[in-house]
Amino acid sequence: MPLIMEDGINVDDLFGESTSLELGLPPGTTTSTKGLAQRLDEMRLVGCCQKIAWSRLGCIAYISQDSSRVNVRHLQCQQSDGKWVLSDETPLNQITEAHDGHALVHLCWNETGSELAVADSSGRVSICSIPVALNSINGSRQAAFDVDDDGAQIVGMMWLNQQRSVHSFYQATKGQGRWAYSPFRRRPIGPFHPVSKAALLCITRSGVMKLLYQNPDNRWAEITAELKNTSYSDRFLTHAALVATQAGILIATHSTCQKISLYRVSISWNPAQWDPTQQKQTPPQYPVPTFRFIHSKVEVPYNIPSNRGSTENPNEQYPLTSSLYCLTSLQIILPASDNSAGSTLNPWIVAVFSIPPHAILPHQQPQVPASAIVRWQLETGVPSLHPKFDEVASKKTNIQVKPKSSLRRLEDITSDRHVISVDQTEYGNVLAISYDDSSISFYDPKTMSGFDGVDDANNVTSLAQAGFQYPLDASGIHISFSPNACVAVGLDSDGKTHLRIMQHSYGAESGHYDENKFSAAIAALTLAFCRGCGGEVNTDDILLLLIRQLSSDSQTVFLNEVYRALSINCNFTTEHDKLMNHPYIPRALSIQAALGFKSKYKARSLSSNVPWAILQLRQAAIIYPFFFQYNKGVQAPEPHDPDVVRMVLGNTKWALDFSLYILNELFDLADEFESVATDQESFNQKLKTTSSLPLIILLSSMSRCFLRFICRGLRGIHAGYANAPLTGDSRVYYTEICAALDSSPIRTDVYEKLLTYVDSAVKHAYTGAGFGDTERPGPEKELLVHSRIPPVLVPAVSTILRQTVPTLKAEVDRMSIYLGDYSWLGFGADARTEAYRRSRDVDIIKKAPIARGGSLSLGTQGSNLAANANTNGRTPQGGNLTRRCVRCCEISEAMYPPRSVLAFRMIYKLGHLRSCICGGMWNLEGAGAGGG
Repeated sequence: MPLIMEDGINVDDLFGESTSLELGLPPGTTTSTKGLAQRLDEMRLVGCCQKIAWSRLGCIAYISQDSSRVNVRHLQCQQSDGKWVLSDETPLNQITEAHDGHALVHLCWNETGSELAVADSSGRVSICSIPVALNSINGSRQAAFDVDDDGAQIVGMMWLNQQRSVHSFYQATKGQGRWAYSPFRRRPIGPFHPVSKAALLCITRSGVMKLLYQNPDNRWAEITAELKNTSYSDRFLTHAALVATQAGILIATHSTCQKISLYRVSISWNPAQWDPTQQKQTPPQYPVPTFRFIHSKVEVPYNIPSNRGSTENPNEQYPLTSSLYCLTSLQIILPASDNSAGSTLNPWIVAVFSIPPHAILPHQQPQVPASAIVRWQLETGVPSLHPKFDEVASKKTNIQVKPKSSLRRLEDITSDRHVISVDQTEYGNVLAISYDDSSISFYDPKTMSGFDGVDDANNVTSLAQAGFQYPLDASGIHISFSPNACVAVGLDSDGKTHLRIMQHSYGAESGHYDENKFSAAIAALTLAFCRGCGGEVNTDDILLLLIRQLSSDSQTVFLNEVYRALSINCNFTTEHDKLMNHPYIPRALSIQAALGFKSKYKARSLSSNVPWAILQLRQAAIIYPFFFQYNKGVQAPEPHDPDVVRMVLGNTKWALDFSLYILNELFDLADEFESVATDQESFNQKLKTTSSLPLIILLSSMSRCFLRFICRGLRGIHAGYANAPLTGDSRVYYTEICAALDSSPIRTDVYEKLLTYVDSAVKHAYTGAGFGDTERPGPEKELLVHSRIPPVLVPAVSTILRQTVPTLKAEVDRMSIYLGDYSWLGFGADARTEAYRRSRDVDIIKKAPIARGGSLSLGTQGSNLAANANTNGRTPQGGNLTRRCVRCCEISEAMYPPRSVLAFRMIYKLGHLRSCICGGMWNLEGAGAGGG
C-alpha cells in the first residue's frame, strides 16, 4: 500500500498564482508539520512503530532517520559548569550489523529499563542490555534467530514484568499547613519468568503470538501460538495492545477488516519454581512456558466519530466520514491503583483514529475533527435472564452462569489536531496525549477529565494535576517521556532530538503570588521523586528541572519535603544499625549534593559538601562488612582478589585522611574560639558566622555513626587478616593497609574516644534543653538540610572545643596532622585543593588517585597509591573501562568483566556495577562506548 505523500502540493507554486485555487483541500493542508503524513501512514500500517524510547535507567534510544541504526543518549551534568544537557549520541553498531540492512521500525525498553528490544520491518527482533554504563549496550539476542518474513512483522509487543514489589506513593494531601504523603507497597502483576530473566511477548501481523524468553544460561528460546485458535477469522492484524492484569494478559487486536477483538491469555511455566542446583543436571531442565487461552473474546465494530463527540453538538451527524478515518494507535489503559493489591479498576481500550492531513473531503461534508480518541470500558458481569426462565423446570441444580465480558463505548474525545502519541505517564496516574503542533494535554486515566491547572491545591496526585505543563516547542513527530515524565525528548523528521522541560508558574502569575500553587508544585515534585525512589527509577530528569527552575530557597523547601515524605528520621543517636539498611537515605543525600554542584573544578557549597561527605563516609563504612562477609569460607589458590583488597586499601587511606582533616579543623577551631571561651554571647555570635564542614559532620548523628562503623572496620581488618593466607598483590595491598594504620598520627581507639566524647556532649545538650526522642530529629535535620548548627547544640560545640580537644592533644601527633595534605579529598576551597582538582581525578570507588598529567602529592595517606594505580584503566583480562558519573562527574576505572567471582559479587552488592556511590549512572568514556 503506497505511502501518502509527505508534503502537500502547493498549487500556488505550480501556477504562480497569488491566490489559492480552492480545490477543496482542508484548511492548513499546506502548512502541516513536516513528516506528519508519513508518520501517520506508519502508525496506520503497523502498531509497532515507536522510534524513540526513554528507559527507567535514564537511557534514551532512538532509530536514525534512515532506519538503519539505533543511537543512545542520556542526560548528564557537564563537569565544566554543572549544567544538565543531553549527551552526545552513541551509535549501537551491533544492532545495525544484526539486522543486516533491514529497516528498523520499533524499539521498547523493559520494566526496569535495562533491556532493549529492537524490531525490524520483517519482524526480526534483537535484544540488548545495559551492563555497566548508559552508553555501553551489549547484545544478548541476535535478530538472525528469526525468520525473514513479512507476515512475521510485529504489531504488538510487551515485556513481562519483574517479580518484585516496590514502594509507591498514591498522593499528597495537605492538612493544617503540612503535606502528608500516602505510601504503600505495590505488588507486581504477573506472569513472571520463574528465574527472573527477560521475557518478551509479541503479536505478529499474521496473528501469531510469540514469547521470547531467556533461560538461566542466558540463551534465548521461544514458543508460539496462533490467535486463530480462538476462532479468529479476520485476515491480517495491523495493531495489537497488550497489558498484564490480575486475570491474565489482556490482548486487543485490530485487523485489516476494521474489527477490534479482545482476548485473555495466561502463561504458565513448568516447573513453576526453579532450583538453581538443577544446573548440575545433564542436560539441565529449564522452566518451559505454555500459553492458555481464556475464552473471553469480544468483537467490536465501530463508526468514527460517534454521534456524541465531546466537543460537538450531540445531535450533529457525520455522514460518510467513517471511511476517512484510519486507526493510528491502539492501547489498553489500566488506571493506577492506590493499594497494594494491584489495579482493581476495569481497563479501557483506547483507539486513536485520524484523517490523513491531505485527505480531500466532499464539498458538502462539514468540517470534521482531524483525530478522534475512542474509548471502550471493559466490563465483566453475569448476564441477567428474563424472569420467565425462573419458571422453567430444570433437571440441573446449582447452575452457574459464566461471567460475560463486554465493551461499553464511552464518550469520544475529538480534536482538530492530529494525535501522534498516547502515553501513560507518572506511574499510571496520567494519560498524556501529544499532538502534531507540539502541544501535550493531560488527562486523569480514571475519569478522563483534563488536567488544566491546580483544581485542588490540597490534594496532589501528579505533576500534571498540580499545574505543570509543557510549553509549545519545535514540532516533533515522535516523542518519549522521561522516567518521571517531567522532561520529554522529541524526534523530528530530520532525525534530530529536542529536549523539552515541564514548566510551572510556582505561584507567580500576573504580578501576584499564590502560596498554595507554589506549595502544590513542590508537593508534586516531591511525590514524583519519592515514586522514583520507591521504584528504583532514575531521577536525573527531576534534578534537571529543580536546578533550572527553582531558587536555592525553593530547593531547600523541596528537600525538607523529601525528608518528611520518605520518613527519614535524621536522628541516629541510638538506633545505629538502622542507618546502614535505610533505602532512601542515599537517594536524599545524592539529590541534595547534586543541587549544590557548580563545577568539577570549584568547591561545593557547604549545603552540598555535607551530604557529599556523608555519601563517601557511607561508601567507606559499608565496604568492610561486605569484605568480611564475602571472604568467609573462600578456598582458592588466591582467595582474596587483589582488586577487592586494593579497593579496601584506597577507602582505608581516604577514611584515615578524612578523619585527620576533621581533627585538623577541630584543633584550628579550638584555637580560634579560645579568645571568646569565657564570653558565651561572643561565642554564640562567632559560631553563627562560622562555616565548618568537619564540625557539622561531627555533630550530625548520621555522619558520626558512619565514622564509628569505619573505626570498627579498621580495627577488624587490622586484627583479623594479619595471619590470612594472602599472596601476590593481595599481600602487597594488605601490607599497605597495615602500614597506613600503623603510621597514622592518631590511633583508631583514640578516634573512637573522640566520637564517644562528642556523643556525650550532644546527649547532654539535648537533655539540658529538654529534647527527647521526638524533638531530636528537628535539629538533626537542620544540620543535614540547612548545614546550620541549631541553637540546642551550641553547648555541645562549646564542650567539644573547650574540653574534648584539650583532652585529645596528648594522644595525637598534632604536627603531623597540621602538615598533612588533604587536598586530594576535595572538600577544601583553598588554592591547593583547586589545583589538585584541575590536575588529577580520584577514583570514586577505589579512592585511588588518577593522573591527568604531571605529578602531585597524593595526600598524607595517598602517597603510595600512584605506583599501584592502573592509571589508564587497562587490565590483563578486561578492556579499557573508564567510566564517569553523569550526576557528580566523578570517575572510576574498572576491569570488566571482573577478574573473579568475588570481585563481581562485591561490586554488585555495593551497587556500583551500573551506578556511582551517589546513585548516578555511569557513562563510558573512550573506546568501548556503544557496545560491541
